[in-house]
Amino acid sequence: MTDHERQQTRAVVLAVAGIAGALALWLGATGAMLWATLAPDERGQLAALLSPRGALLFFAAVVMLAGLAWWVPRMHRRWVEAPAQLLEETRVLLSTPTLRSLASSGGSALQGLAGVINQLVAQRTQLRDDMARQVAAASRGIEQERNRLAALMSELTQAVVVCNLDGRILLYNASAKAQFRTLSLSPSLAAGAELIGLGRSIYAVFDRKLVAHALEKIDQQMQRGAASPSAQFLTTTATGQLLRVQLAPVRNVASAPAGLAVDRPDAADTASPANPLNGFVLMLANITREFEQESGRDQLLLGLTEGSRASLGNLSAAVEMLEYPDLDDAQRQRFQAVVHDEVRAMSARLQSVATQTSQSLATRWPLEDMLGADLVAAALRRIEALPGQRAAAAEVDATMWLKVDSFSLLQALSYLASRLADEYEIKLVQLRLSRAEAATGGPSNRAYLDLIWVGQAMSTETVMSWETDAMRVGTEASPLTVRDVVQRHGGEFWFERERVRHLAFFRFLLPTADAQWVDEPAATAHVGAGSAGLTPQDSRPEYYDFDLFQTTEHTRELDERLLTELAYTVFDTETTGLNPSQGDEIIQIGATRLVNGKLRRQESFEQLMDPQRDIPAAGIPIHGIEPNMVRGQPTIGRVLPAFFAFAQDTVLVAHNAAFDMRFLQLKEASTGVRFEQPVLDTLLLSAVVHPNQASHRLEAIAERLGVTIVGRHTALGDAIVTAEVFLKLIPLLADQGIHTLGQAREAAQRTFYARVKY
Repeated sequence: MTDHERQQTRAVVLAVAGIAGALALWLGATGAMLWATLAPDERGQLAALLSPRGALLFFAAVVMLAGLAWWVPRMHRRWVEAPAQLLEETRVLLSTPTLRSLASSGGSALQGLAGVINQLVAQRTQLRDDMARQVAAASRGIEQERNRLAALMSELTQAVVVCNLDGRILLYNASAKAQFRTLSLSPSLAAGAELIGLGRSIYAVFDRKLVAHALEKIDQQMQRGAASPSAQFLTTTATGQLLRVQLAPVRNVASAPAGLAVDRPDAADTASPANPLNGFVLMLANITREFEQESGRDQLLLGLTEGSRASLGNLSAAVEMLEYPDLDDAQRQRFQAVVHDEVRAMSARLQSVATQTSQSLATRWPLEDMLGADLVAAALRRIEALPGQRAAAAEVDATMWLKVDSFSLLQALSYLASRLADEYEIKLVQLRLSRAEAATGGPSNRAYLDLIWVGQAMSTETVMSWETDAMRVGTEASPLTVRDVVQRHGGEFWFERERVRHLAFFRFLLPTADAQWVDEPAATAHVGAGSAGLTPQDSRPEYYDFDLFQTTEHTRELDERLLTELAYTVFDTETTGLNPSQGDEIIQIGATRLVNGKLRRQESFEQLMDPQRDIPAAGIPIHGIEPNMVRGQPTIGRVLPAFFAFAQDTVLVAHNAAFDMRFLQLKEASTGVRFEQPVLDTLLLSAVVHPNQASHRLEAIAERLGVTIVGRHTALGDAIVTAEVFLKLIPLLADQGIHTLGQAREAAQRTFYARVKY
């Protein structure tokens, strides 16, 4: 007997007992009143009349109680349970687009009401179908444009990712998916271990400050009226990969819904600095191998030039001496030995220089054109953000363009200003930008960027120490040094004093750009006629969701967020048994994602794992996983961190989540992975919206909500069914006034099933 059936039986027993007690009380009160009105002789006659008939009266009472026991449950089912069940099933019909008929076990009135509801649902379904056809006809053009974009994106060899301003991914192509998989800490694990997915944060790969800095530069370009603003930067990932990233804005065009404007010739005219951005496009290239090859060539050339210079000098001197005719034999042999030694040394150097690992004097690093005044303005803002520090511009050449890695250069300026404030109490610094003079006295292709202050000078040893220490500003640390930044630019760095004006300054010698910014006409994407016939099945990836442009992830706490706004990871586990505390282990994890109210089937995680123990034969017919299938698979220690990365920044959802979470909690110590995000349980939520239903098994809930079950008792199959059930439960929770995550968690904890422990 289920818990619900036990509760119903208890309610019926209490009802029968209550009615029987009420009747007994009424009969007793009536008898007492009658007895009080009788004379003594009448009482004796009545007692004599009833005493031989006590068995008959007892039998009548038993019959009455049996009648009540038969009548009350039927009335309870007819007038209490039947209306409650009809109400719950009506709510299900209102929240699901599928049409199915209601049937009531109540009286004729309830059965008639069920028939009327069926008619109304049929009418609503017909109206919904008519509206869907009209909407489909109206949106066919938009759908065709999306198909064209999707087909174009799928064919690009370059990795492309589109994000909203919170850094949440809303579009990516197949090249990006493959690129991000190589950046994963566990690329050999199941699909889903990569770092990309709709609604996931791009900042799992990139430093947030890099993107913010690039967007700031784009904003400056847009304020100058640039038609095609962009920025680029290089970054390293946690796996040591070197990425070159080009960033372009997604403008909020006033005359059209938010979206990419690259296919509109008039986009540059309708967008303006007054219209804010609502996202950005990232074009990624992994240049790790290219960078290593170029560094190897640099090292080879450096070794050949520097190592062979002395040998060539010795050879030249020895050859000149050998040309003297009066050279005696001893001297000639000595110079010939010098020639032989240097030739052998050069030969050995040529053979070994390609494999030497000495650090290159200057790291090859792509630089970008930037207006010098913009760089100074950005540096002033960054220095002003330091505690108690002030900054101002001195002489700045407003026409000069620099070729710089602005991010690392701003880090160096902030670092030097911070150390001046901490160690010399210099609270005001100035920035000066001027063109350097060539050796001939004329203009050169170099610029001076000076960090100036009034106050105490410093020793050469202090300057060298600051130049070679790793940069740290407050809590932010960088592995680079000021010398590294200067070498990236092929420049120089030194300390100077102007004794007349009592000024001291650090000077950077930087390269200037060859050409200034030239506004380009807005690009127009031409679509050939051959693409007009694309259908959703023709090369159309599911890797986009433009609705995510509307989300703002960091505005409210999770418990205050609407259920419809959150991103979810719905997961399930298959295990060796039902007792995690007694040594049973996970043998499979499957998960899928819900983003923006949509099931992302293509973004799934499924991985078998070796439990390092026997799989009981009794469980194999249920989950279908045999010992040979898990032999050689990764262990939980490798899989759990990958699943943690997949589920990061989402709410966890499972059916009977207490069971699955107990397995994960028992592995916290051994894996170092702790799942601290909120958890929702579809079993508990079903009990919230359908308290009068007898079963809350996953199959029963799916049947009630019209969810088709496919792949049951596989981890991923169960996760997908659970995800579809959860999507159907959200509007039913809203009908009960449960809209936020906090409200859903609180309601779930009040159910009977929340007390189950594992």
